[in-house]
Amino acid sequence: MMAVENDLAPPGFGAEKRTTATRSDRLASIVRHDLPASIVVFLVALPLSLGIAVASGAPVAAGLVAAIIGGIVAGVIGGSTLQVSGPAAGLTVVVAESISQFGWRVTCFIVVAAGVLQILFGLSRIARAALAVAPVVVHAMLAGIGITIALQQVHVLLGGSSHSSAWNNITELPAQLMSLHGGGAFVGGVVIAIMLGWRYVPAKVRVVPGPLVAVVVATVLATVLPTGAEKLVLSGSLFDAVALPQIPDGGWSSVAVMVLTIALIASVESLLSAVAVDKMHTGPRTHFDRELIGQGSANVLSGLVGGLPVTGVIVRSATNVQAGARSRASAILHGVWILLFSVALVGLVEQIPKAALAGLLIVIGIQLVKLAHIKLARRTGDLLVYAVTVVSVVLLNLLEGVIIGLVLAFGLLLWRVVRVAIVAAPIPASQRWLITIDGSCTFLALPKLSAEFAKVPVDADVTVEMTVDFLDHAAFEAIEEWARQQEGNGGSVDFVEIGSVRMADATTGPPARGFGRAVFEEILGPWRREDRHRDPLAAGVAAYHRSHAHVVRPHLDELRDRQDPDSFFLTCADSRVVPNVITNSGPGDLFTVRNVGNLVPVEGDASVEAALLFALQELNVRSIVVCGHSSCGAMAALYSGAQADPGISAWLAHAEPSLDRFRHEHPVAVAAREAGFGEVDQLSMVNVATQLETLHRHPAVRAAIAERGVTVSGLFFDIASARVIEVTVDGLAHIDDTAPDPMTPELV
Repeated sequence: MMAVENDLAPPGFGAEKRTTATRSDRLASIVRHDLPASIVVFLVALPLSLGIAVASGAPVAAGLVAAIIGGIVAGVIGGSTLQVSGPAAGLTVVVAESISQFGWRVTCFIVVAAGVLQILFGLSRIARAALAVAPVVVHAMLAGIGITIALQQVHVLLGGSSHSSAWNNITELPAQLMSLHGGGAFVGGVVIAIMLGWRYVPAKVRVVPGPLVAVVVATVLATVLPTGAEKLVLSGSLFDAVALPQIPDGGWSSVAVMVLTIALIASVESLLSAVAVDKMHTGPRTHFDRELIGQGSANVLSGLVGGLPVTGVIVRSATNVQAGARSRASAILHGVWILLFSVALVGLVEQIPKAALAGLLIVIGIQLVKLAHIKLARRTGDLLVYAVTVVSVVLLNLLEGVIIGLVLAFGLLLWRVVRVAIVAAPIPASQRWLITIDGSCTFLALPKLSAEFAKVPVDADVTVEMTVDFLDHAAFEAIEEWARQQEGNGGSVDFVEIGSVRMADATTGPPARGFGRAVFEEILGPWRREDRHRDPLAAGVAAYHRSHAHVVRPHLDELRDRQDPDSFFLTCADSRVVPNVITNSGPGDLFTVRNVGNLVPVEGDASVEAALLFALQELNVRSIVVCGHSSCGAMAALYSGAQADPGISAWLAHAEPSLDRFRHEHPVAVAAREAGFGEVDQLSMVNVATQLETLHRHPAVRAAIAERGVTVSGLFFDIASARVIEVTVDGLAHIDDTAPDPMTPELV
């Protein structure tokens, strides 16, 4: 009956039903997950928004306006699903400086202009460029802001007013301590104690946000006890606080700098916060350009109605994720709750002591200085950048501090990138000298080059080993001139160029960085038929002499009088199979035998037999490997049964047992077919398994297995994927790239 009903249903009925179900599920998810999370975020955001407004010197209502608009507007338009936006501590110092320099209404204009600039950033698709700022500078900037906020709010907590600079806040602190307001200090101390100790309370109690508990307790104490602590003052309702921005009368250069400062800091902080939030959940990833457009739109509206600048805030966002939010509805609803509170319960705000918010901000400021960031900077060698940036932000201002930090970070990066290791030393037991040049060889290396060249006797024979990824003309000329003088004095200079940059190219164009992949391409890549060399073999030998003969020489020197290979390696004569490449082995590792079809003839051919016996009895190899490959011409000819040259046909007769086993559904053929290989490749794998069976029956192999534990294994090289598969006598096995012993089979 159900099937009939569905068949008779009008077109689109199923889609409409699915849409209704989807909407119903989405609404259920919002009610179950996002609604409770939004309440938790609201309870965290409310006291923080008030405290940031007070610390910035802005009207108290400006913090609430920014929280409402940040939650709703950035939540709707932004590119991050779970990020929550609002006024941020990271901009407190900048906003306070702007209000002091331009006044509140002009600062609102600056916020609008910064928002427009953020929208332009998003539309121009450069959002990811903001993530190129060195993290150590961002961490130090936040730490400097935190220290500055803490220094300011200590004076407020003690009953005074914060000063215009961090240095004045430090120098005036002893005098402030001598004239502290005991009631306010007590209230602020209670907030600090609750904030610091909240992590130690039971988990069920910790469901209630610590900042909210601290402010509520401090407000109750200030109400019931005669502390005399000064309280917040709101001039009318939230709507009365709406103030249109004022266009500056002059000083446009200073205004432009402030606009750029707020736009950049708000953008970087929002994007870094979004990146951090993405790491906390498995939902949709942030669209960074859209996020900037959302943040910019929120700032335009916030500035137009008298609100603080808006950014993505990691504290609120992390709370949102931890509270179980699933969609952007949580951030939007948190803004709605702040709006309702600000309209209906504004009287409660006026009961909050300023010292309570000061204590809250002191803890937040201290928490911006993260020990983990300091340890990370120390491990990565960036501690100097961190320290200089923090001190500069605290003692100068935010913009100058960040610029100094970025310049220092760039200088440190430049020093790390362009430095070069140059060492000149005599080769032991030889009359030659070896000079190694490793890294980026530029004009900055000239003093070091000169010092190392001076160590070499003027008539010595020298090998210059260059592992260089960048060579400018100044360094090239210095090396060339030294080599000319060395040869003029009777010495000789041989250049071994292991790196990706060549001396011969130094004068053909502007210097360019060579990348490591080019070295692998030259060593591992085939000859190019379109190359200008008439004799590619001679050209290849010359390239080998020039680039890596010097690297191979020490290994060969150890093997000059003996060989001790690990494996007897039997593979096809096909030119596409390079045993040392696919096994990552070097000189002396493989005793390689190659023939058409990687066959082990039972009779009629003594070459494989002689090599096998020599490897087992004279070289004592520890393993025997048979390696086939895809697109094998020998197996294709065997499979098709086509007539071939008598000599080839006689040789392929040794593979007839493999063809017979393939036709009788050998387990290896079944496994290869299930893995998606064609019939010729299936036959190639069966052929490997057949050769393994032949080897296992060989008396010398059986004796080696019994006496020395010699292993016999099979491989199949898939040319198209450049991957190697293990072949056993009855199946296939993947080789685990990460396993300590990757030859341990995992049968498929």
